[in-house]
Amino acid sequence: MSIISLKDVTFGYSDKEVLSGVSFDIDEPGFISIIGPNGVGKSTLIKLIDGIIKPTSGSIEICDRPLEEYTLKELSKVVGYVPVMASDFNVMSVLDTVLIGRYSHQKWRTTPQDIAVAVKALKAMEIENLIDRDFNALSAGQRQKVSISRGLVQESKILMLDEPTANLDIRHQLYVSEFLRKLSDRTGMTCFTVSHDLNLAAKYATKVIVLQRPGKIYAMGDPRDVITERMIHDVYDVDCDIVDDHGTPHVILQGVLEESM
Repeated sequence: MSIISLKDVTFGYSDKEVLSGVSFDIDEPGFISIIGPNGVGKSTLIKLIDGIIKPTSGSIEICDRPLEEYTLKELSKVVGYVPVMASDFNVMSVLDTVLIGRYSHQKWRTTPQDIAVAVKALKAMEIENLIDRDFNALSAGQRQKVSISRGLVQESKILMLDEPTANLDIRHQLYVSEFLRKLSDRTGMTCFTVSHDLNLAAKYATKVIVLQRPGKIYAMGDPRDVITERMIHDVYDVDCDIVDDHGTPHVILQGVLEESM
């Protein structure tokens, strides 16, 4: 069974094409990192898979079923979505904010099981002490962890996260990345993350998708095969050295290529 299948997916606005002829298949669960420079369609790609926006052309299948055949509630049980930054206009408590993610599991009211799942997610993100706090009173990093918790309580087969380590300090960047990788390994959940940190992608991802301008896939595969000096030269216009860090490629940046300045 194919978990996710894209065939010649294109998306654009009236005057700009963001993604162009993107095709790939994900047949096994894993922790998949989408990398590439600004403006190549990384966030657009996960919004397409989550059904937030519709492709201009091409097809998307989730678990061997065309995306357009899902109802909103059906899709939310299969695909969860964590945006890059939660809204500033949320006046609810942290617990109530996380419980929004239980929408697809609820019938008439919040159950003790819903609350237990929410508390478990907050503990996993090490923020259970914030459970009664006003969401708007939190720091950017705390809001980010609440947003991840809201994605976790959906208990979906696929979780799409747009820059989940944004606004987090170094410790929590590592913690969240390692947590998501272990979650995927343990439960069989497929986690997609948009990332600007090549070394986090190299260290934790089971598969990397590299997007380059104009919204095309440059490479896809094992980080050891994909994160190379040639790729970074071609995609980012940056000179670098790649060293082996216990079997994982580690990027040491040298500078912007002169011809691109």
